[in-house]
Amino acid sequence: MLRRLFLTLVAMVAAVQAMAEPPAPGRATWFGLHFIDRSTEGALNPVRADETARVAMAQKLIADDLSARGFTLIAPPPEAAAQIKNPARSNGRDTEIAREQGADYAIAGEVHKVSNLILQLNLQIRDARTGQMLAAGVVDIRGNNDLSFQRGYRYLLKNIIFKEEIPTR
Repeated sequence: MLRRLFLTLVAMVAAVQAMAEPPAPGRATWFGLHFIDRSTEGALNPVRADETARVAMAQKLIADDLSARGFTLIAPPPEAAAQIKNPARSNGRDTEIAREQGADYAIAGEVHKVSNLILQLNLQIRDARTGQMLAAGVVDIRGNNDLSFQRGYRYLLKNIIFKEEIPTR
């Protein structure tokens, strides 16, 4: 039991060290964001047009940011993408598709709506050859509006995924 715990801790430390450096620019298959509505509102009402537009806006924000950092984004083949319900949790199918396309990375994210006030935004970058997680992060936001999505994903990209220096005063 103690040995298993030790090996688990060693594996976790190795994983954290592997994610210490942000990924270098390269070709990336961009799967976009998967919206998951776990709110009471989502259980009772149909999909909201404003939320669909907000997710599209966030996808563009992320794609623009990655492109500005030097990543070349390619879309997955529609027939392959249609076979995956959620690329961020596809048991490696995202990296298989990216590898088949000659990409270096598979990039996908999720928006979890807990309520109309509380949402979680996440993003992950995996190595297309190995499937290893290279960078990942999640932020909680308050408010289901364009500004909170923009601020949340900008913070996630800048401070968690790419770990830019935070200026001191």
